[in-house]
Amino acid sequence: MIGIEHYVIVSAILFVLGVLGIFLNRKNIIVILMAIELILLAVNINLVAFSAFLGDLVGQVFAMFVLTVAAGEAAIGLAILVIYFRGRGTIAVDDANRMKG
Repeated sequence: MIGIEHYVIVSAILFVLGVLGIFLNRKNIIVILMAIELILLAVNINLVAFSAFLGDLVGQVFAMFVLTVAAGEAAIGLAILVIYFRGRGTIAVDDANRMKG
């Protein structure tokens, strides 16, 4: 039988992969956004697993809100990247860093 430990282990693996994706790949903005989505997915797995384990629906409702925010973040982030790519011709993080000043 699958217990809560299995869900926590899968969630921890996804979270570590997301953090490693952010720190190891600092050149491609799309990969960084996908790594953030992996981190949010790990949080959602934990919310749903503990919600089912405790018999409470609050974690599952909160996971739906996190999914909604993640979908909005992905849509707006990709739209900004498309506009930035049309203007500059590249989406490298080093070039985007110049926009500060």
